[in-house]
Amino acid sequence: MSPEEQTYLFVLLISIPIGFLFKKAGPGLKRWGGAAVGLGITLFTCGPHTLHSLITVLGTWALIQAQPCSCHALALAWTFSYLLFFRALSLLGLPTPTPYTNAIQLLLTLKLVSLASDVQDLHVARKKEMVVGFSKGPTVGLLPDVPSLMETLSYSYCYVGVITGPFFRYRTYLDWLEQPFPEAVPSLRPLLRRAWPAPLFGLLFLLSSHLFPLEAVREDAFYARPLLARLFYMVPIFFAFRMRFYVAWIMAECGCIAAGFGAYPTAAKARTGGGPTLQCPPPSSPEEAAALEYDYETIRNIDYYGTDFTVRVRDCMRCWNMTVQWWLSQYVYKRAPFNSYVLRHAWTMLLSAYWHGLHPGYYVSFLTVPLCLAVELQLESTVRRHLSPSGQKAFDWVQWFLRMRAFDYMCMGFVLLTLHDTLRYWASVYFCIHLLALALLGVGLVLGRRSPGRRRKATPQAPGLTPEKLREE
Repeated sequence: MSPEEQTYLFVLLISIPIGFLFKKAGPGLKRWGGAAVGLGITLFTCGPHTLHSLITVLGTWALIQAQPCSCHALALAWTFSYLLFFRALSLLGLPTPTPYTNAIQLLLTLKLVSLASDVQDLHVARKKEMVVGFSKGPTVGLLPDVPSLMETLSYSYCYVGVITGPFFRYRTYLDWLEQPFPEAVPSLRPLLRRAWPAPLFGLLFLLSSHLFPLEAVREDAFYARPLLARLFYMVPIFFAFRMRFYVAWIMAECGCIAAGFGAYPTAAKARTGGGPTLQCPPPSSPEEAAALEYDYETIRNIDYYGTDFTVRVRDCMRCWNMTVQWWLSQYVYKRAPFNSYVLRHAWTMLLSAYWHGLHPGYYVSFLTVPLCLAVELQLESTVRRHLSPSGQKAFDWVQWFLRMRAFDYMCMGFVLLTLHDTLRYWASVYFCIHLLALALLGVGLVLGRRSPGRRRKATPQAPGLTPEKLREE
């Protein structure tokens, strides 16, 4: 385990007892105490580079105050532009930020764009009220007011997920501050249920990364190995990659659960990242609060079973870094300047790659995803839907196997980072996933053209997906 990973683990572990201390505190102590702890973590890990996050917050707050009616687009442009400057510091001869500064900057970008979007929604709602002349009552997720500078800073530096995630909206943060009867919200049992696989995943990560080190792929000797050995190597690399993030995100969720952060009544039908979708009246007594059933879906960031065992690429993506996936869906995919399902995903993957960094490996990996999605959609509409139940089951097994190999393959770009190392590895396995995907897409298109009658009866889409649902995805 590297010193950087040890620091991340320390921050994750210390957040759990801190969470128990803050859980029953009042709104003021939660707000300012949580911000003080978060700022302390930021200063400890980033030092003078903390200035970057402060500039980003101040710039976004100024845009919100100046143009509340269009601050979402302005905040997106400002924060993403600052990311470019932030990553070009070494080229400009300025001090290079620490890796922790980068992590904080990434999460802060998500928070501030979301905050600006929520402020814009509040502004639009108020204008509608002025035109109509009456209020329809509180809207789920709508902010009560535009946050002040100090409130924006407290949200930005709240210790919860400050360096590791999960992403959460300002509305979720407010609900935690104002949580009625927090002592009635369960923490210990949900935490233990969530935490138990983490030690196992940690051991598997240490074992797999020791037996199959990534650095071996950068050595010339690796490319003298047989083709099957080179093909196999990407499997344990992706396995170690998954185990590492499983541990990190499970522990991050545990820090939230310890503080009761993101807890909502099950009846509110909270969604990951977004929060409640139904309005539920707050409990009026501790007994009523204790009788409610709660969940922590809002801050759930990983579904490790779904990541490993879902059949389709798009379903797997929803199980990975789930709060960020919600952010991308809400603020990028749904606002993409395209109507095409595949083009929307390509646009989303491009911005996701940019958000992660400027390393070419991110781009060639993320932009392989739309190709896989196109193949998946085409074959499901031209092959799977016309098979018998047993044939569909066999199709799903094959699709799952190929989906896992596709992610193994794309992961190599994500971890090797440079274009030279990524293309060198992909070339050593003859760009097998790209060529296979193109071949399968060609087969699907040919089969689709040979059955025009069936295509008129049923549009080429995955089973159970209507055009409306595709737009939602």
